[in-house]
Amino acid sequence: MSNVKVRLQPLVSGLNLPTVLKTAILPGDSTERLFITTQLGEIFYIGNGVVEVFMDIRPRIIELGASRGGYDERGLLGLAFHPGFSENGLFYLHYSAAGTQGPGALSGSFNPDPCSPETLRLQWQNRETQYDHIDTVEEWILPPNDRPQQRRTLLNLLRPFFNHNGINSLNFSPETGKLVLTTGDGGSGYDPFNLAQNDMEIAGKIIEIDVDRNLRMENPTAVTRFDELPPSVQETLTVIAKGVRNIPGISFQRLNNRYIKYAGNVGQDLVESIYSFDQTGSVNFGWRGWEGDLPTLILRGCSADSAPDAKITAYYNEAIMSSSQRLQPLTSYYHQDSRPGKFEGTALTGVQPYMGSRIPGLTGSVVFTDFVRKDQPRSSAQRGVLAYTREDGHSKSNDYYVIDVEYDFGSQSAFYTSLGTNMEQSRLYLGVSRSANVTAINQGTVFEVVGI
Repeated sequence: MSNVKVRLQPLVSGLNLPTVLKTAILPGDSTERLFITTQLGEIFYIGNGVVEVFMDIRPRIIELGASRGGYDERGLLGLAFHPGFSENGLFYLHYSAAGTQGPGALSGSFNPDPCSPETLRLQWQNRETQYDHIDTVEEWILPPNDRPQQRRTLLNLLRPFFNHNGINSLNFSPETGKLVLTTGDGGSGYDPFNLAQNDMEIAGKIIEIDVDRNLRMENPTAVTRFDELPPSVQETLTVIAKGVRNIPGISFQRLNNRYIKYAGNVGQDLVESIYSFDQTGSVNFGWRGWEGDLPTLILRGCSADSAPDAKITAYYNEAIMSSSQRLQPLTSYYHQDSRPGKFEGTALTGVQPYMGSRIPGLTGSVVFTDFVRKDQPRSSAQRGVLAYTREDGHSKSNDYYVIDVEYDFGSQSAFYTSLGTNMEQSRLYLGVSRSANVTAINQGTVFEVVGI
């Protein structure tokens, strides 16, 4: 693959932290517009160069960043438009609901210790009271000449911790026409309760929801397990992947008369992973026994004059048990990597196919972005990174390549928070924030990625 250079063209600035970038055609309109959601709960769209407010649900969102110095992983997490949105006005939201704050599932931090087996067998006790918050997935409608209105709640999910809720968590499958929800493993670190591998737990899964089955539940109970849902609701859900740690959404690419699904798994300590799959049934990403293409390891610091950090297998038996069942990543990039032409990553924030021709070197590729690269001088402003790989239809493991980005951010940091495309996947959009904190107001910008 050749070296690819792009430049960033600003579309709108002064936003709060941008989380989802998608395009849609409004009912009664013919123009495809870019929709931008912010973590705080705003949704804007750009039409004819003008930024319009689509809706503002900030009062519905849990208080963000108050207890962690401004950082948070809750908020408005997902937006998806029904395939018939331009006619029926239906769309879907996933967000962390206001007024649902709980004490959390554990009183302190968690680290697995292979020498203390009890740390490997923790159970999430007293779930009705020991949780962090409730995430809700809702169906909304945009009536003709009116404001958006909520129609029904699809799911209310109790979450054990504040983090690993997923981001850009909703999409529609062009194969099945169903809504796809991506859920993280519930948070903390190392998946304390092994929720991602438990088939009955909703956490740590990719789930299809048949929204065309117009089931209505009045004030649905917040749940954590599939068997807590009414049978009629369970019948609308299909798990297509498990073993998920945290995931920046799912995307689809039409390739050789079939659809390839792409999803990334945010790493724990060592590696970020992008997966591709097209088979029916459910696949297993391997977490918590595996972190991408490596068995999950605990890092132990070493003295200054010794070798690099020691690595101890955290869940040896689980890694062995799932070694032949798990899906191999399409590509991986590492938190420590001194190879020429590579970068040291922090957290995957977007995976999108690009089928356009305006950036010829990327046509047919899978583009991904990392929040902030680690291999930068500490004194310099922080920068995210764009890279790409390809699915050739034969190999499940491919190399990746860094994309050279031409844009002068000056002395400001630039955290890459989201990646999106238009409906034909012929344009790429990048969300950037000058701060990693959700409480830093008006620090976000959305760019179009264009060729040079």
